[in-house]
Amino acid sequence: MASPAAMAQRGLRRPPNIVLILADDLGYGDLGAYGNKANRTPNLNRLAREGVRFTDFHSNGPMCTPTRTAIMTGRYQNRFGREFESAFSDQADQDRGLPAGTMTVAGTLKSAGYATAMYGKWHLGYHAPYLPTRFGFDDFRGVSSGDGDHHSHIDRGGRKDWWHNEKIEMESGYTAELVTRHGVAFIEQNRNRPFFLYLPHLAIHFPWQGPGDKGYRIEGRSYNNLSKLGDLPGKDVALKVREMVEAVDESVGQIVAALERHGLSENTLVFFTADNGGYLTYEGGYHNISSNGPLRGQKGDVYEGGHRVPGIAWWPGKIKPAVSDQVAMSFDLFPTFAALAGVMDKPAGPKSDGVDLCPLLLRREPLAERTLFWRMGQKKAVRQGNWKLVVNSKQEPELYQLQNDLGEQNNRASEHSPIRSKLLNDLAHWEAEVERSAAVKRSQ
Repeated sequence: MASPAAMAQRGLRRPPNIVLILADDLGYGDLGAYGNKANRTPNLNRLAREGVRFTDFHSNGPMCTPTRTAIMTGRYQNRFGREFESAFSDQADQDRGLPAGTMTVAGTLKSAGYATAMYGKWHLGYHAPYLPTRFGFDDFRGVSSGDGDHHSHIDRGGRKDWWHNEKIEMESGYTAELVTRHGVAFIEQNRNRPFFLYLPHLAIHFPWQGPGDKGYRIEGRSYNNLSKLGDLPGKDVALKVREMVEAVDESVGQIVAALERHGLSENTLVFFTADNGGYLTYEGGYHNISSNGPLRGQKGDVYEGGHRVPGIAWWPGKIKPAVSDQVAMSFDLFPTFAALAGVMDKPAGPKSDGVDLCPLLLRREPLAERTLFWRMGQKKAVRQGNWKLVVNSKQEPELYQLQNDLGEQNNRASEHSPIRSKLLNDLAHWEAEVERSAAVKRSQ
């Protein structure tokens, strides 16, 4: 629990509740607050209007597993090995997950006296000992895999995939609605103590299904082909994705309503973001999937469309409405939440690659400049100020000045060779450093 001095300094009666809502594959341009004219997202628009809306928030990776690793640990996922740079596969990675004993944000908050729960998509291990209950969560309901039928809850490999803690316990209902129902119940059950509620939605990840559709996956069948995308009437999936975006927004509205109903909103930080950018197209001709606004690229790319995502912080009475152009990332959430819980006041506070966002959120203090990195296999990027270097496999490095070229269309590498060289050197040093960390993990 936070020390009385730390609580008094922040003007809090008790440590604040923390609700982290994560959308899956949601693009930078998928919400009304970020310019979308088709998707109806009144609840998220409200949070963006009443809180801090980030315009330069980034996922740590351009795919699911990498960002979820960074959120849980507050560290670059690359420190855990190359296998954490891409999405875990239900075929190749069944016996892989976060290493035992890994310090997580849930475990840290639990040690500070918080009730902790997660409802939704894990994707950091398919079974025990890699499930959320081993990493600080008191209660878990949801999917362990990367995707499941939103209605039948059958994973891509044809297995049942709806867990309660460490046992399969199937439930009827659409994933977004189940996540919400359990989240609301957790708030009601823990309204008299500090809590950390993590709601990582499966939506808007394929299979692209709306709340009114029927399940199509059957136990025992494999969906490791394009059938994984859903039982679709055509290849223009805009309508289905819109229904899924709006289902996530409805979920956010119900969670906020539960906080307000129990008088908890003024002592609760709600943070909403996504695990990576959205798909624009998919193999086989599928299109009109998501929107990344003016950004280049999509999920799986290290261009901005792969990792610049919505980021909204809402805390009535504590966070004043603002639009922030400060650069922040997924791994900043761990030190931010730990600081709010008072854990960072202790000498043995969690070590993180991220930074505490509280000075920015609560006092509008700008963040110190830093150099940030992305790597997924041979795709790499480094960001320093408004300069961004992109390396794609063996191609020549590209250099973009984001302030004047958000869409990354004008490669400035030949004009600014000193900046290009410096960023390449920074990237090499960072890669060597995280490789050393990964080697230590492998030897333990």
